[in-house]
Amino acid sequence: MSLARTIDPELLRAFVAVVDTGSFSAAAKRLLRGQSAVSLQIKRLEEQLDTRLLNRTSRRVALTAEGEMVLGHARTLLRLNEQLLNRAREPELAGLVRIGAPEDFATTRLPRILAEFRESYPRVALEVVCELTLDLLDRFHAGELDMALLKREPSVDVDGSPVWREKLVWACGSEREALLDEDALPLVCSPKPCVYRQRATSALDAVGRSWRVAYSCGSLAGNLAALRAGLGLAVLPRDMVPHDMLVVDEARHALPSLSDTEIALVTQQHLSSPALRLRDYVQHEIERVAASQD
Repeated sequence: MSLARTIDPELLRAFVAVVDTGSFSAAAKRLLRGQSAVSLQIKRLEEQLDTRLLNRTSRRVALTAEGEMVLGHARTLLRLNEQLLNRAREPELAGLVRIGAPEDFATTRLPRILAEFRESYPRVALEVVCELTLDLLDRFHAGELDMALLKREPSVDVDGSPVWREKLVWACGSEREALLDEDALPLVCSPKPCVYRQRATSALDAVGRSWRVAYSCGSLAGNLAALRAGLGLAVLPRDMVPHDMLVVDEARHALPSLSDTEIALVTQQHLSSPALRLRDYVQHEIERVAASQD
């Protein structure tokens, strides 16, 4: 069978949607199409590529080895297609957009998203501010930021759109678990007001576990260095725990479980055209990544 010379982007879009959502029905809802139409698109793509891309079960779909290879190319082609359309539709889009984010999120999730946005809109200048959530909120209310990604807590008045949720864990330096047996648990954290610091101390207080602040630094890099040096343990998002550190077993060390952290996107009421485009792009990309990790 001869392979097709060109692949319809809509077939690739359906394939990526099925992978990201984990099912044909969920992909159909995202694409605003019928489930049978999405199934047909996947069938056509497999026929054009002359290979099976997905293994179907009663509950979810899983990528074949060939599907994993095609997925990376599909994402690249769709991104290039989107960039081309954006440049053609709005070639003169230009201006400054100010966005704030917590340091941990700004140094892990955000750079790739902003880099891809700049590829589509090279004349848009981005100003990124990294601070604690409550400090970012103050800047936002003062009009110093067009938008901000904020860690949402019951005590923090953030009326934004939830875009990310992640499990929080206790973490410490490799082979440093002996410090967990200390009478007062040594904590590594950022200064007040830090959401993770408040989450850690409140959880420990709730179960009657003694604690002390052993190291406090406003820099994520500084806190990670303190963890590696064995100065204490910290609360971190699960995916942000470096490979050379340990996720602490809560049950073994009588540590309280932690509820998930949620990131919300807040925006000013009146946004410029570049800011509106960045808002939509950031929200879409973060939600896409989150869906692919479910």
